Amino acid sequence: MQGILIIDKPAGFTSFDVVAKLRGICKTRKIGHSGTLDPMATGVLPVFIGGAAKAVDMQQNTDKAYDAVMLLGRRTDTGDITGETLSQMPVPAGLDEKAIRQVLERFVGPQMQLPPMYSAVKINGQPLYKAARRGEVVERKPRPVVIHSLELTGCVAENQYALHVSCGKGTYVRTLMEDIGTALGVPATLAALRRTQAGPYSQNEAVSLEQVQKARDEGRLEQLLLSVETVFHHLDLIRVDAQGEKRLLNGAPVYRCDVENGLYRIHRDNVFLGVGRVKDGTLYTEKLFVERV
Repeated sequence: MQGILIIDKPAGFTSFDVVAKLRGICKTRKIGHSGTLDPMATGVLPVFIGGAAKAVDMQQNTDKAYDAVMLLGRRTDTGDITGETLSQMPVPAGLDEKAIRQVLERFVGPQMQLPPMYSAVKINGQPLYKAARRGEVVERKPRPVVIHSLELTGCVAENQYALHVSCGKGTYVRTLMEDIGTALGVPATLAALRRTQAGPYSQNEAVSLEQVQKARDEGRLEQLLLSVETVFHHLDLIRVDAQGEKRLLNGAPVYRCDVENGLYRIHRDNVFLGVGRVKDGTLYTEKLFVERV
């Protein structure tokens, strides 16, 4: 069994909890995931099953989209409402949706963002969250991120505003909420978060853990799996014949490839074999995803 499950992660689960649960359902330890979600967050978590796990580190499109709720008037040590309150203040009466929209414009585009202490970012080989749990504060350097779009979609409760965020790799929405609050002159924290898009995968494709278990019990689990090729749809296609496939499976290059240098999806008779790199007319294997019988 090989493929990608787009899981709708429930609140209260870590990404590792999801993987552990699926290892039991799918009866395999060869499972990986991309794009870690915090326990409080829900939504799209791509999980790579079997041989597809080899593709986790090859994803090129790491853009993501989120529906978030920003709570004004409170700041916490974790950057979200699960943490301890560090500061509170009344929200000025004149701070309305119009004022928020004007401030949001400043955050669209490339910028530098300081990773939060409660994050998996490693400094000196140690995840920051481990130091944070010990009450330590580690010196961090701002990192480049990009916000593609940032839209205020409404007020959902007193001092709570719904935002839709489209962003690039490494963006922390918790930190973004805090930075928006700073720009508004009030503390802010993340009250809710749902990932609606991760690379090419959307929440429309996502299934619950219960749905996966039911499919397994009914013998139709593989129907839920997306092809590992979906990770590489941004790459151009190159086709090989039976002899070319045999050479690639044996680790040998394929010669006389009349295409430009670069990465390609490889097909033989409309069957996805894997990804290869062409250099000076020769095709070399990067990773193959053919299930050997």
